[in-house]
Amino acid sequence: MSCELKVKERAGNINPMYTCQPAGAQYVSIGIKDCIALVHGGQGCVMFVRLLFGQHFKENFDLASSSLHEDGAVFGALNRIEEGVDVLLMRYPHVKVVPIITTCATEIIGDDVDGLMSKLNSGLLKKKYADREVYLVPIHTPSFKGSMVSGYDVAVKDLISYFAKKGEPNGKLNLITGWVNPGDVAALKHLLAEMEVDATVLFEIENFDSPLMPDKSEVSHGDTTVEDLRGTANALGTIALNRYEGGRAAHVLEEKYHVPAIIGPTPIGIRNTDTFLENVKKLTGKPIPRSLVRERGIAIDALADLTHMFLADKKVAIYGNPDLVIGLAEFCLDLEMKPKLLLLGDDNNQYSYDPRIRELKEKVDYEMEIIWNADIYELEDRIKNKGLELDLILGHSKGRWTSIDNNVPMVRVGFPTFDRAGLYRYPVVGYTGAIWLAETMANTIFTDMEYKKNKEWILNVW
Repeated sequence: MSCELKVKERAGNINPMYTCQPAGAQYVSIGIKDCIALVHGGQGCVMFVRLLFGQHFKENFDLASSSLHEDGAVFGALNRIEEGVDVLLMRYPHVKVVPIITTCATEIIGDDVDGLMSKLNSGLLKKKYADREVYLVPIHTPSFKGSMVSGYDVAVKDLISYFAKKGEPNGKLNLITGWVNPGDVAALKHLLAEMEVDATVLFEIENFDSPLMPDKSEVSHGDTTVEDLRGTANALGTIALNRYEGGRAAHVLEEKYHVPAIIGPTPIGIRNTDTFLENVKKLTGKPIPRSLVRERGIAIDALADLTHMFLADKKVAIYGNPDLVIGLAEFCLDLEMKPKLLLLGDDNNQYSYDPRIRELKEKVDYEMEIIWNADIYELEDRIKNKGLELDLILGHSKGRWTSIDNNVPMVRVGFPTFDRAGLYRYPVVGYTGAIWLAETMANTIFTDMEYKKNKEWILNVW
């Protein structure tokens, strides 16, 4: 019996589970107030990413494209950035932050984006927009390596490196959430409010779940301000919930500005939420209040109602963003479930050094596979051709046909989720998230038992 970490053996991808680096950078950008990113590439590099965001959140988000064409791909296209920045600033008087996000084509061409920023700062911005507060931030995200996960990480690091400025201590905690949903941000802010901790949440995306107001005043956009980003250098400390989605930015703040950093664990489940609260206490000195102890007790009671009778020994496959997958696997193990297959979909060869994966390899007493650089066909192949028997799949909507075709029930979690309504409102982090996850997994299994007439008598308690 062993837990084995290995790379996908096939060349190429069949049904990839991630999209590219620029998508991750664009997700960060829409979390910043008064910000519209200019993606330096073809129109599809924005159009398809906006489509993913729209499918997931059922909202529209402002993103711009330099609209690279064939001539630019041969001769260079810096002029498209100059024109794009000018048009953006003319059309949107409120815009302050314009991240310039590169793509595969423009990185291969070798456009000197950083040099152009100096030219624009001393030229266009001084001559035409001298009365405006405008920040042009280059973010290099070539699509031929990494994924949306590493793109998110790069963008957070570059934005914090650009804006962070040492000043007087502000008494706040930096919280880098990683690629989460509005419901997760609300749950995290609740935990911090109960501890009376003032925090800068990066990035503040709770308003992605925006209301439809009579005066049409509300828009779907993040609330992290330039002042918030500047103040990260003056915080009590930084907690990055995810190792691969914001971890590097936390290290930058620690190394350059001596802001203590704690990386993870992702607060999924009781154990990891406990650790998160202890880390907040360590950095801020604030005690954990009885209200959260009671909230924890309610969650434990809810899990105890389900674990032994319904969830124990259930075999599960999990795929998606690495920190989410590992956090879900740890939670499933705490519920006495058996994660059999974990799929991590990018080419990061550092997973073998991840202490959480090392712990899995040391403690798991049954056969588990962890595949990196994986695609969803890895799951399909193991079910159809290699005899993998599963009770449940955890992952985003791109694996829906694997679930349907192989008659394995599935809980949608992660990004993108487009075939279920409103899941972005429900947290997977914190004690509330633990309850939602456990009960959703149990209810999904119950429905499957009824549908297949498989031990459905267990549900008949009368």
